Amino acid sequence: MIRVLILTFLSLLLPLAGNANATETTILAESRYVMADGDTLAMAEERVLQRAQRKAVEEAGVYLESTFHDYEAVRNGTSTQISSLEIRTLAAAITKTDILESRRSFENDRPVFTVRIRAVVDLDQLQNAIRRWHSEERLAAHFRQLQKENTELKAQLREMQTPVSGVRTLIIEQPGHAGPQNLARRLVDDAVHSHNLRQKIDLTSQAATLDSQYVDPLIVRGQTYLRLASLAYANKSRPSEYSEYIDNARMDFDRALLLDTKNLWALLGQGDVSTWLDRHEAAEQAYKQALEIDPFFDIARQRLIRVTTAQARALMSGKQWAPALTVLNRLLDSSTPDSWIPLQKEAYLLRAELHHKQHQSARAIDDLSVVLGIDPSHVQALLLRGKLYQEHLQGRLAKEDFEQACILGASAACEQLP
Repeated sequence: MIRVLILTFLSLLLPLAGNANATETTILAESRYVMADGDTLAMAEERVLQRAQRKAVEEAGVYLESTFHDYEAVRNGTSTQISSLEIRTLAAAITKTDILESRRSFENDRPVFTVRIRAVVDLDQLQNAIRRWHSEERLAAHFRQLQKENTELKAQLREMQTPVSGVRTLIIEQPGHAGPQNLARRLVDDAVHSHNLRQKIDLTSQAATLDSQYVDPLIVRGQTYLRLASLAYANKSRPSEYSEYIDNARMDFDRALLLDTKNLWALLGQGDVSTWLDRHEAAEQAYKQALEIDPFFDIARQRLIRVTTAQARALMSGKQWAPALTVLNRLLDSSTPDSWIPLQKEAYLLRAELHHKQHQSARAIDDLSVVLGIDPSHVQALLLRGKLYQEHLQGRLAKEDFEQACILGASAACEQLP
């Protein structure tokens, strides 16, 4: 069942009485949430609070267009519910939230959470967040498009490596009375929708020249340069053949951050460039900075998990156990939402191996249990946990792990069974 509610608010809240310059307003809001089978108590409490905050923003009456998705599915008798909302605008708009009342009840044997809050909404910050959101949506669309392109782009890479004869001129039709800023935005839109890498770079370069304070052309061009580097790497080119692309991307993202120090896509690009250059700590810092600004910036979370795990793996290959453990602890001991734990499976497995090497069996078993909670058929985790149980004379638990690993085809586990 999918319910989509599109909300459009057409008037600004009038200034509070007695304060013509007020940019904040206090709203009372109440919301309820029916807990799904896949929810934890913490998840349900978070979602009912988010819904109440959303209502507070709605009641503020600010110009706002957003889409709220409420998705519920039932599979094998188990229900799951996912709510999607532009949380970023809420985080920017609500400066303070007081929970006045929180209660639980039951409806058809399912827990129902109800909350009533007092929220302080900052109208100026909300409007700024909306403007930023519209810009980021365009950049995200371009990023997704680049991720999907494959064969066609490889052919274009070969074309770009061929020397061009003569001078190429890209002609853009001039609108009637459009100024340079409007034209720059049109050029970026054309670049986002273009599938030709050469044209993307030409269009964004012209846009950056027309409006030197406009961040989007720098980010789109930087993303394109990194895509070129990725394609060259896939074609097994030498690093010297694509190092210029990486350097150009670095300059674009650095310049974008000079214009907007909190631009999420510029920080993401800076982290990606550092990853290409094997500067793992710098990449980690860039992704963390983006997540500090917006904890729901999922792409940065994925990148952070990937680069941190790769850094720990590299340290372990050099037998640098303590530094590797420090890196993994930074990732796994942070306040990461539970929904991201499955993507951290490899990191948990690496940390379990480190704990095992340092004779910290109890901690190793805890991490292996997390891995097996995510993937019950993980043979390596079953074997290692079974061995640790065996060392601690927990024969029944060791037998269960070895039996499961044996069923999955691990001959070493079968040999451990009586």
